[in-house]
Amino acid sequence: MKILDRYVLGLYLKRLGSVFLILMFIFIIQTFWLFIDEFAGKGIDSEIILKFLGYYSPKLYPLVMPLSVLLASIMTYGTLAENYEFAAMKSTGISLQRAMRSLVIFHFFLGVGSFYFANHVIPYGEFKYYNLRRNLAKLKPALAITEGVFNDIGEMNIKVKRKHGEDNRFLEDVIIHEKTADKKNRIVIKANRGELKSATIGDQLQLILYDGNRYEEINTSSSDPRNRARPDRQIPHAKVAFKKYIMNIDLSQFNDVDLAEEKYRSTYRMQKVNELVESIDSLEEKFLDNRKVYGDNFAASNLILKLKNNKDLLIEMDSLSTSDSVYRLFKNPLRFAGVDNFVNQKEVLRQALSSNRGHMRNVETKKRSYFLNQKRINLHKNTFHEKFTLGFSLFFLFLVGSSLGAIIRKGGLGLPMVLAILIFLTYYYIGLFGKNASEDSSISPVIGSWVSVFIIAPCALYFLHRASRDLGLLNNDRFLIFVDQLVEVVKNRIFALRNTLWKKNN
Repeated sequence: MKILDRYVLGLYLKRLGSVFLILMFIFIIQTFWLFIDEFAGKGIDSEIILKFLGYYSPKLYPLVMPLSVLLASIMTYGTLAENYEFAAMKSTGISLQRAMRSLVIFHFFLGVGSFYFANHVIPYGEFKYYNLRRNLAKLKPALAITEGVFNDIGEMNIKVKRKHGEDNRFLEDVIIHEKTADKKNRIVIKANRGELKSATIGDQLQLILYDGNRYEEINTSSSDPRNRARPDRQIPHAKVAFKKYIMNIDLSQFNDVDLAEEKYRSTYRMQKVNELVESIDSLEEKFLDNRKVYGDNFAASNLILKLKNNKDLLIEMDSLSTSDSVYRLFKNPLRFAGVDNFVNQKEVLRQALSSNRGHMRNVETKKRSYFLNQKRINLHKNTFHEKFTLGFSLFFLFLVGSSLGAIIRKGGLGLPMVLAILIFLTYYYIGLFGKNASEDSSISPVIGSWVSVFIIAPCALYFLHRASRDLGLLNNDRFLIFVDQLVEVVKNRIFALRNTLWKKNN
């Protein structure tokens, strides 16, 4: 390696390392404040918190490293241009591309290493982080309750619409399903609001409910001859209204939590490339099979399709002329005017409408289910492509940053920082828009994952072209010429219009 290559590479690596560590520290602190509610009040020592942040930090690499590369490249080449070191290089016949050779090779290996990091380290960190977070949630049921979904808390499943107040102890719109010995959902409790309190004696947590009802299905013996004689009878149940209802939750199982337990292994973020390929193939095959089975079952139960499959009726209808087909097939189209026929037809229409509404509800339910299944497949595909796009993003962002640094000729943390943040935010939100659009199948997951790379690549080549020829960021002369031509055209049009109006008036 020549002296120039060592000098540029050393200058760049110092800035890249320092910028990366500073940004990573900032994002880790932001992560700590993001999860502060899950740490507070659980008696967790600093070792567990540091372990949690260490497992979460690999997820920040795809966000921190591109920004670090962009900022470090702008600062490095901006400093070289600002100190006239590029001018000295060019005076000896060294072009910008030659000065970038060592860093181009470095970023090639950085891209390969980033793929390995995204394929091995990030899934491992996600696996450790996800399991540790699930175990931490068990340490305090009040924080384990997520709004809008059912949560498994001891001997019950609880769902709340909203949590508020100190330590989120006040609950609104509470629904509880108590667990019974026969594993059936026999007891349901609904309340307008609730409150979590620590019990004064023992390892208990009190859940106080206000203004609600308790529903319990009576478990009658199936051996009763009356039950066998009337299998379609209504099942007896009890309903009790209450103003205040106190439930005690045993916390012994929550305090005896193994934070090292690792039993969750199935999320798509934990999978490597080969595992994602297998998951995508199996999910797509299962999805297509389910759609085919549903389509066949729907066609079998659809009366219109049955009518089409009735060959005898089709032959009879084809033999009728258009003008008299209604009269010959139904003989008297006004027969519904009779009282009996009118009642019968009304009943038929009511049944047809009811059947049609049932079919529509079924189709809407399946539509939502298929949408979620397709979204799950798209998430797997996005994760698969993201492992490859990271390396390309680093390379093209380096080209953008180095070219802009040579053009603006400013180092330090002033203008380079502003440019780096603006370019990175543009790149990041384009990628975010593409991934969000691909999740709901608005665009292909391939396009959604690669759209930011497709946009940043030509921009990088354009800036490199202008920087290598000292053309500046924009061609001001062309822009001024265009403005002058536009002003001249507008003036000529105005003069022509004025002359026309003057001739008409005279």
